[in-house]
Amino acid sequence: MTSHALEGWLEEKRSVYLYHAVAKAEAGTPRQALFNELAAAAEGQSHLWAAEIIKQGGQAPSAFHPDMRARLVVWLLHRLGPRAMRHILAAMKVRGMSLYFKADQGHGMPTTLDEVGKRHQGNGGSGTLRAAVFGVNDGLVSNASLILGVAGAAANSQTLLLTGVAGLLAGAFSMAAGEYISMRSQREMFEYQIGLEREELTQYPQEEAAELALIYAAKGIPVAEAKKLADTLIADPVRALDTLAREELGLNPDELGSPWGAALSSFVAFAIGAAVPLAPFLFLHGTLALLWSVGLTAVALFGVGATLSLFTGRHALLGGLRMLLIGSAAGGATYLIGQWMGVSLG
Repeated sequence: MTSHALEGWLEEKRSVYLYHAVAKAEAGTPRQALFNELAAAAEGQSHLWAAEIIKQGGQAPSAFHPDMRARLVVWLLHRLGPRAMRHILAAMKVRGMSLYFKADQGHGMPTTLDEVGKRHQGNGGSGTLRAAVFGVNDGLVSNASLILGVAGAAANSQTLLLTGVAGLLAGAFSMAAGEYISMRSQREMFEYQIGLEREELTQYPQEEAAELALIYAAKGIPVAEAKKLADTLIADPVRALDTLAREELGLNPDELGSPWGAALSSFVAFAIGAAVPLAPFLFLHGTLALLWSVGLTAVALFGVGATLSLFTGRHALLGGLRMLLIGSAAGGATYLIGQWMGVSLG
């Protein structure tokens, strides 16, 4: 149990070290005062952990020495700035990172519990659709380029079919594995940070309320109202934990998706895209199959580009033509390289 208290003390002392670094990076801005106050609050919580260590019969730590990871993060922070480092800082339990997330832009600050609830209802549907479109695009471009590269070397239809199937399976499994690892790592990080917040909320609710009030005040709410709102939120443990994760750590508990679900979605999206340039070789042969493959790929590329314009705000025609141009450049380059290699090796 003493080791658990020591871990808590180290977490808070590391947070103090990082808060001071962020405050230094924000010198001359209103955020500097916020992070200095958060450093003071974390220092106070470290004293509570030290008292707990003594209570359990241990010896209170004499001094804190930041580890290599913390030193590296501070070095990068001074060169890249807090906004670029916000995800890493959030993972290291630095509160107040919601100030740097674009998700907060365009939304007024909450002043009631109902507004907090509405503000936290995400727009996950559009994010899922966007990821699916990019997955289809990856499969489309990569497999079309692979097939064209082999076709440039004057391979027969059977070889091109085998190449396309291999490219589809290899790419889909690779995308699925990468998405699984990414989602699993993100989920573990979220669960760890939210677990720490849950524990601190149980042990030190007033200190957590004070930190939350500081963040709300930094976002423009009058100090008295910020304190009142924070105290009201802390009284509801479930909503308090959700709010602390979002406002203090910049994390979204709703994003704790399934790694297996994400892997399957990536596999299917990539496979759909990769199947487009491959399909003609299942029914046709020779030059006709290759021409159909190029034509279907071109149409699909234009469709993907037009669909992506929904997220970028660009004109659908321009988005489609741009994606068609990029895909054509990739396919043309691989075809010429394949042709050159075919001649050289032949």
